Amino acid sequence: MKNLETKLPENIKTLKPYVSGKTIAEVKALYQPAQISKLASNENRLGFSKLVKDSVLKALDGIQDYPDPLALQLRRELARRYSVGEKEILLGAGSESLISIICRTFFKDHENAITADATFVGFFVQAGVRGIEVKKVPVTNEYKFDVLNILNTVDESTKMVYIANPNNPTGTYLNQKEYENLLSGLPDDVLLIVDEAYFEYAQPVTDYPNALANRRENVIVLRTFSKAYGLAGFRIGYAIADENLIREMTKTKLTFEPATPAQAAALASLQDEEFIKRGVDMVEKGKKRLYDFFDLQGVKYVKSAANSVLMVLESDQQAEVFTQNMLAEGVILRRVNGFGLPHCVRITIGTEREMNHFEESFLKINQPL
Repeated sequence: MKNLETKLPENIKTLKPYVSGKTIAEVKALYQPAQISKLASNENRLGFSKLVKDSVLKALDGIQDYPDPLALQLRRELARRYSVGEKEILLGAGSESLISIICRTFFKDHENAITADATFVGFFVQAGVRGIEVKKVPVTNEYKFDVLNILNTVDESTKMVYIANPNNPTGTYLNQKEYENLLSGLPDDVLLIVDEAYFEYAQPVTDYPNALANRRENVIVLRTFSKAYGLAGFRIGYAIADENLIREMTKTKLTFEPATPAQAAALASLQDEEFIKRGVDMVEKGKKRLYDFFDLQGVKYVKSAANSVLMVLESDQQAEVFTQNMLAEGVILRRVNGFGLPHCVRITIGTEREMNHFEESFLKINQPL
């Protein structure tokens, strides 16, 4: 199209698309390493429940038909599990789709949203698509959401505050007291979006606040099957909120998301609690091992309530060189410059074999830290 730039809205022209981590196929083609460990995208390195495959194959028998637009079976199971009403649940194609729905549904012109400057980049993309002004509050020295600063940033045009708890990419979390302070300090007409994508991994943390246990009419809780359940490739997540909010969000949802196989996979995965426990246990042991290794090597890092650990380097260049050198060894990591922390690298906790590969490669490249 001629003169395309002149025909685009200003917010789209300035928008930066989400840049994902390297795939296994890309790394294999580039470096032909003896082993590849994908520790970049916070996926479940154990895979997924054995119950999923049969359920998905059975669902394919009806693939000629459109999916259930309300995901009634899955909604019913989630409502039972979390003791909420079925009308308080909305299914979408992952947390990012749900964020997009929220941005489409609730914002009027000249309203703003508030979040941290170092959080899930998908939020910035979806807000940018809608042309929403996002006020970015710096994270604290401990890489946490700054509750007091967030509350002080709220003005008469603020429609929403977004927090990821635990946060991505830092792995930090608001504890029960900090979360209560945020809830009580926020005006009732400001939406609070609590993205709990890593909820299952935070369960061993004693003072982690379950947002569903602290519900208010202005709170929307987001959760996903992409992380602990190992269904990232299916793209399915859900929102739980007051049914009036869910009703309005349903109006702007793409009609037939999530897809039929995704609904079947999610429903099956909910029946396998032992798989979730194994994954959480693996992450807990893996984090402790990584902390010990980093302590021995004199590496700065941030302790995490998620399934990844943030490695803090001295400079942007050092983070870039380290990530590239590890990539050449077949260890795919995520430099989080797109998340607002260019001097940091996020390491997903993997299997014992993958963590062995990480440590061996780390020592081999002998990157000065």
